Amino acid sequence: MELGQLERLFYTAGYDKIATNLPEYAFYFRNESQAVTVLFVIDCRKGIYISEDQYAHMKEKGREFFSARGAENIHMLSLVLGADGQTGRILCAGDAFCWVIDTDNDRLVVYENQVPDFYGWKAVLEDFLTQLPLYEDDAQAQSADRAVSGQRRWDKERLLRMPWVNISLVAVNVVIFLICTFTGELLYNKGMLGLSEITEHRAYYRMITSMFLHADVQHLFSNMIVLYYIGEIVEKKAGHISYAVIYFCSGFMGNVFSLGYDLLLEDLNRYPQSGSGVYSLGASGAVFGIEGALFLLALINRGKAEYITAGRLAFVIVFSLYCGLTSTNINNAAHIGGVLTGFAVTALLMLLKPRLKIKKG
Repeated sequence: MELGQLERLFYTAGYDKIATNLPEYAFYFRNESQAVTVLFVIDCRKGIYISEDQYAHMKEKGREFFSARGAENIHMLSLVLGADGQTGRILCAGDAFCWVIDTDNDRLVVYENQVPDFYGWKAVLEDFLTQLPLYEDDAQAQSADRAVSGQRRWDKERLLRMPWVNISLVAVNVVIFLICTFTGELLYNKGMLGLSEITEHRAYYRMITSMFLHADVQHLFSNMIVLYYIGEIVEKKAGHISYAVIYFCSGFMGNVFSLGYDLLLEDLNRYPQSGSGVYSLGASGAVFGIEGALFLLALINRGKAEYITAGRLAFVIVFSLYCGLTSTNINNAAHIGGVLTGFAVTALLMLLKPRLKIKKG
């Protein structure tokens, strides 16, 4: 028998607990109309030695405790828990209000010199001890059910916390690149972003399709490796839907900046044939947008997001932009547009969705 099972029986009967400095002693009481009834439990199962004087002293202290709180009539029954019947017999020898609970055999022992009943508790305790195996089986079943339920809930929460959107985006980019590898120029001709394709042919879908096309393995790898690591952090903090919004808005606006830059060059006569031969592709605008989002999240989280500090992230962004500006065939306008959009969209989402402000650490 576990002490917790006996406690639940007391609580069910409307008794409250008063713990003592010694874990082997506890008082359970219930206020009646004219008195207070007290069950004084002494747990002797751990091999401790309790003398008659110690027992009498503790019981008297209990009476003084309730008397000091205004109780005039204090009716107290001691319950000695233990397999050693001799210990209970010794403690209860001079006390009529003292019973022994044999925890090895789950039985109540009431000696001849003890009161035959105490507010109906004799029948209650005997019934409880008789049905104790059923209670233990039920408790074990409930414990097993709680364990299974907790495991299922933990598994579900773990699945929900996984960065599914980020994983899916990386997978889609890789799959499309593999398809391009086996189909030649087909998808490139249909999906790359070009100024003339938008202004003359109104192929606006290319604003999205170009985000999933990459020129070669190095181009794909450089974008996906960054997206995989930082995208996971942003998605966990922003949530799945917000992360998707940040990603696609950043990629789209990166392409808008790219087209705007191409139009500017055309007006300056830098493109000899209306820019018809200049195309752009890649997820770098969206990736820079995720970097911008992470930079803002780091700023509001005391300069740190996960293991990345805002200072280091700012250095990475600036260095990446610098490398793009000093290299050829790099769409720097898309990078700038992406990082600014990612920062701005995340700030807007924080205003519309305050939950983002408290997902720190």
